[in-house]
Amino acid sequence: MRKVQSDFLSADGKTRINVLSWQPDEPKGVLQIAHGMVEFADRYDELGCWLTEQGFLVVANDHLGHGDSVLTQADWGYFADEDGWGKVLADMHTLRQATAADYPDLPYFLFGHSMGSFLVRHYLLRWPQDNLSGAIIVGTGQNPNFLLAIAKSLAAYQVKTKGPRYRCEFLTRLALGKNNKFFQPARTRNDWLTRDEDIVDQYNADPRDNFVFTAQAYFDFFGGLKAIGNKDKLERMDRKLPLIFMSGEKDPIGNQGKGVKQACALYRRLGCTDLELKLYPEARHEIFNEINRENVYTDLLDWLMRQNNKSK
Repeated sequence: MRKVQSDFLSADGKTRINVLSWQPDEPKGVLQIAHGMVEFADRYDELGCWLTEQGFLVVANDHLGHGDSVLTQADWGYFADEDGWGKVLADMHTLRQATAADYPDLPYFLFGHSMGSFLVRHYLLRWPQDNLSGAIIVGTGQNPNFLLAIAKSLAAYQVKTKGPRYRCEFLTRLALGKNNKFFQPARTRNDWLTRDEDIVDQYNADPRDNFVFTAQAYFDFFGGLKAIGNKDKLERMDRKLPLIFMSGEKDPIGNQGKGVKQACALYRRLGCTDLELKLYPEARHEIFNEINRENVYTDLLDWLMRQNNKSK
């Protein structure tokens, strides 16, 4: 197994996007990871190493404003001056195309966690004919469009009055502030992530996990969430694409499982014919960092192998 670092030019025309790949000697499939908000690709090292041992090539990039895809301190939590969400999607597509060019005959899967889950869901609408073998939607939710419209308007007001790079604590409280209330008395401010206290402590201690999103990035983010619920855009979806939704039953992003079920119901109503849902009792937001993550890993591998067998 080899772990390789590389980069490519972002859709913003100036940033080098950091890429990590975990490479087995003889890969039987490719998994591309889209990480979440205020984290970075190398947080998936344990999963990447494990999947590589099972024969899967894993690739992941740091999104704009995250990890090692940051030019200056001012760029933390900032996508772009315009169409930041679209540029993050375009970078995912660039990585997809480059990796598929190197491994044209292998089944190819997209994996998105949290914000990455919403990015993957949007990706499937923007590039519905991308010849994917399946998508794994992890730690997602479903938000009413009218609330997203309000949130986007609030972000737009912050951009206009405070500037696009303003570190917006108010919008952070709006988006994430209630997540810990389900886990009182809380040991730390991020107990909602996982029951694994070592993982929570590592997250709290790492500066790459401890920055505040900018007003412009929140504007882009809320706009992206609104777009994935757009009926006209949803009609573009490849309804035969295998999908699996995986989440913790205690995940506040998924409204304690309710939002995940609503998201699944949305795709079922759309006519998606190959859709599965896995909810893990007592698990919180980061199921691949949970104390029962071995079970989650095994379920993911089982699903990947079943899709691989369909491709033969």
